[in-house]
Amino acid sequence: MKKTTLFLAIVLSASTIALAQNAKTKQLDAMIQKGMADWEIPGLVTVVVKDGETVFQKAYGVKNLESKSPVDEHTLFTMASTTKAIVCQALGILVDQGKLNWTDKVREHLPYFNLSDAYLTEEARVQDLLTHNLGIQQADLLWAMDSVSTKETLQRFALSEKNYPVRGGFDYNNIMYAAAGEVIQAVSGQHWTAFVTENIFKPVGMNDAVAKSVDIFKKGNYTTPYLNDLDDGIVQVDYNLADQIGAAGMIWSSMSDVTNYLKYLVNDGVVKNDTILSKNTFDYLFKPHAFVTDASFYPTQQLTKPHWKTYGLGWFQHDYRGKKLDFHTGSIGGLIAICGIIRDKDVAVYVFANMDHAELRHAILYKSMDLFAFDDNSRNWHEEVFQLYSKLKEQEKEYHQKLRDEKVADTKTTLPLEHYEGEYAHPMLGKATVKNTDAGLTINFNDFLMLPTQHWHYDTFMSTKENPYRAAIDFNFNIGADAIVKSFEAFGETFERQN
Repeated sequence: MKKTTLFLAIVLSASTIALAQNAKTKQLDAMIQKGMADWEIPGLVTVVVKDGETVFQKAYGVKNLESKSPVDEHTLFTMASTTKAIVCQALGILVDQGKLNWTDKVREHLPYFNLSDAYLTEEARVQDLLTHNLGIQQADLLWAMDSVSTKETLQRFALSEKNYPVRGGFDYNNIMYAAAGEVIQAVSGQHWTAFVTENIFKPVGMNDAVAKSVDIFKKGNYTTPYLNDLDDGIVQVDYNLADQIGAAGMIWSSMSDVTNYLKYLVNDGVVKNDTILSKNTFDYLFKPHAFVTDASFYPTQQLTKPHWKTYGLGWFQHDYRGKKLDFHTGSIGGLIAICGIIRDKDVAVYVFANMDHAELRHAILYKSMDLFAFDDNSRNWHEEVFQLYSKLKEQEKEYHQKLRDEKVADTKTTLPLEHYEGEYAHPMLGKATVKNTDAGLTINFNDFLMLPTQHWHYDTFMSTKENPYRAAIDFNFNIGADAIVKSFEAFGETFERQN
């Protein structure tokens, strides 16, 4: 009788667990479906892993609105800046191999590495490339406006200014991760993309993943990026294939890939009997290494109300329900990702979607943690996050309306349009060629980014949205006392006339 009673207890317990698990799955699924409708997301993927097992895995919607091709487990999405964690792991493998120390000076491995501040140049350590607190301003315009090699990008970055003392602030910096990729090659003898493919993708089971974004077209099963424009609604946007800063965020992978990746993370860097990273090194990646300011953190802090905010090696961090949550978003024109893990609970989450800044990703992260780490279904995370970002979108609309309202009607340029033509240059960002066309001035940055503009008022021109970023950008031309155009200002930078 005792054996029978014990057997029945085990069966009933397993049944209860299964029912609870099924309820959580339905609750998360319902929230995602409602969220996709409200955010107008074409396609999305969500995976949740707990205690090494997949507890939620589902692909939603389509990868392309025209073809209606459904998202499946092998459809490639960009990992975007969640790539950073993988690059840090690759460096950790080299640390375990005894070929690298986190505290090595960068110039020991990259002699050409140079910054605008001599002390920072010599003091910069490998770890400083990963924590966004070295003290140099970010310079994303370098890869948004040109497509030169990684090495030349880093050489130009030497002109980016120091903006706070070494390790004395926080300024998110993609270019430093590009430098980290160069360190991987210098130490291992392999390009960082080959190194992560061999040492992480293959053993972890990320069989669809590509480390060079341009390779997605060879694969064939990839998603299309979309943006919900304030004026035009949902529009397709260009693929961003900036592989010169690829280590900052250009890996693409699939639902199948990230399922295996999350299992590897939850298992502390071990796959079956294969130790990818030693326990000490894996733990080091998740230690807090830099404080993050309120201004540099996510708006969701208004909802989660963390007591502290830090950055590990490739991970944002904050306290959530008394535990440390490590997570990172990824955003590349028209595509998003988020990855998060509460190591104390052995729960990890990954989300992909093909809608620009679809912040449903945050709701999915926190709802998944509530359900599978804390057995709690009390908060309507989609509603809270949607309301938060709807307010921010309204503020954006008000800003653009204010620009329109402040436009001075019936003004003319100081000079005839042909006088604005010419070659302009910025010491870090390169060349800009201004040409007068029937439609207005066209500004060509480095034969890479072409921006048609129209006269706004006085000597200010506004670009159309016919550009890879679907952005209206203002250009203000400065005229000297000699009635000659001297420069123009755009993106907060000044381009000086050369002829």
